[in-house]
Amino acid sequence: MRELTVNLGERSYPIYIGEGLLLEAGAYFVKHGISKKSPLLIITDENVAGKHLDTLASVLRNEDFTVATAVVPAGESSKSLSMLEQLVAKALEAGLDRKSAIVALGGGVVGDLAGFVAASYMRGIKFVQVPTTILAHDSSVGGKVAVNHPLAKNIIGAFHQPEMVLYDLETLQSLPPRDVRSGLSEVVKHGLIWDEAFAHWCGENADRLLALEPDALGYALHKGCSVKAAVVSKDERENDLRAILNLGHTIGHALEAVAGYGELLHGEAISIGMIGSAKLGLRYGAPEEVYTVTKSVLAKCGLPVKLPAEFDVDAIMEAMMHDKKFSENTMVFVVPTAIGTVEIKRDVPVAWVREIVEQLKLEA
Repeated sequence: MRELTVNLGERSYPIYIGEGLLLEAGAYFVKHGISKKSPLLIITDENVAGKHLDTLASVLRNEDFTVATAVVPAGESSKSLSMLEQLVAKALEAGLDRKSAIVALGGGVVGDLAGFVAASYMRGIKFVQVPTTILAHDSSVGGKVAVNHPLAKNIIGAFHQPEMVLYDLETLQSLPPRDVRSGLSEVVKHGLIWDEAFAHWCGENADRLLALEPDALGYALHKGCSVKAAVVSKDERENDLRAILNLGHTIGHALEAVAGYGELLHGEAISIGMIGSAKLGLRYGAPEEVYTVTKSVLAKCGLPVKLPAEFDVDAIMEAMMHDKKFSENTMVFVVPTAIGTVEIKRDVPVAWVREIVEQLKLEA
């Protein structure tokens, strides 16, 4: 079992990564002061519920926790204000109070949604992240929680840190291959922004990661979480450094919005976005390998590196105008300067971005 700490003073919390942790959840909840006197609410989705909900609920009840559950439809469409309202009603019906906790059991969508329920219910109660996807190694760490608006992703949200992240690697073994590939996008991203050797390692070990080999997977997720924890510890509320975690996300979020949330998986959209960012890096004088290595590693992980022809460039640009990083005729982009190093450019011309989006359709 590997353990990391997100250092945020009084709000510091651990990340536990290992096999069989779901069966030990009760002990971890007790260790970290989750109250047995107040009900818990486990929020999960339809895909995860049949695999892991009964196990987690039973383990917690055996430890004398009072447990209520809520199952939402799988997919990005559940990150909505209407679903938030339904879950708040569920929390009220279950008798949750200020000492209760929300438990997010699932991938990034569930973590974002459940975390925002916790952040807004009674002006903020505790929550615990129990990620069950590779993608969630990124989203479960750092306390960014949100729901979507039809015009923009994650535009309604908060910073609300969990009490802990309990990451049972055994839950990943049932992931569909497409979700595995999508999750690896954020793993690769952490190498591209922070650790050149790890970025190359991801390319060299892509087959092992795609096969969900426990040793390779455990190492990769620990490295990815380490990068995320280091960045968040230095900049919790994305005032400066934390923005580097958005590599590929400006274009990627726009692609998700245009495709209709769920039609293009998050990691797939971010992969295409990172190719766009690499192309932008070349415009600012980065070496050619920034583009070639980025493309090679993502392709080895089975991720898309080309924008599908049917995507409308005007619609993508319009979606980016609703992004939190847009201002007047320029945009904020995370731009690679080398493999493992990025800069935040705050005055990227919109015309450059449009040209790059058009070029993404021409990728081989």
